[in-house]
Amino acid sequence: MVERVQPGDTLHPGRPSTVGRYGIGARINHWVTAFSLILLVLSGLALFYPSLFFLTGLFGGGQNTRAVHPWIGVLLFISFFILFAQLWKANLPRRDDRVWLSKIKDVIAGHEENLPELGKYNAGQKFIFWGMSFLILVLIGSGLLIWEQYFAPYSSIPTRRVAVLVHAIAAVLIICVFILHVYAAFWTRGTLRAMTRGSVTAGWAWRHHRKWLREIVGQRKIGPAE
Repeated sequence: MVERVQPGDTLHPGRPSTVGRYGIGARINHWVTAFSLILLVLSGLALFYPSLFFLTGLFGGGQNTRAVHPWIGVLLFISFFILFAQLWKANLPRRDDRVWLSKIKDVIAGHEENLPELGKYNAGQKFIFWGMSFLILVLIGSGLLIWEQYFAPYSSIPTRRVAVLVHAIAAVLIICVFILHVYAAFWTRGTLRAMTRGSVTAGWAWRHHRKWLREIVGQRKIGPAE
């Protein structure tokens, strides 16, 4: 199956050669999503657990925290699903993903010579992408049900009780997925450059996403030297 090469995926010859991976729009959406999620974690934990109530000081007190928390959730939803519209096709499951998963021991050990050639994303990155997508939908849906200021007339008290439980479980899960995402970004050297400068070195692309690099070259997506 031919790898989906996106418009900004371009090889730039130079020393070193680089490969465009994310455009400015995708990077902005990514960082808005990341900071929104961090703020939601801090404000949500402050409201959820009494021992962490002191975190409300970051938002100007308990009432302000309760007022701003759902609006940050709306911002997260919007920013992430703009990102989703840009990246979902590249994150569709492929046959290589099963092979990659079957060799997870080599992934952990860093023996990438034993892994199949990969497209723009590996199975782990796709898991994070789809996990975040699903959990954000659950969080926004359950969050609207318990947002009493605007939606109290549309849900019963028993429904809101269930929604609070679902919201809390989804929040714990998305925190775990987010930690995994951050860890993987630091674990694989050169990854952070993609979301700060928009590009990776050609050597990084050859080592980690060789099929993606081959498709870029094969489609003659060669940009100016950097």
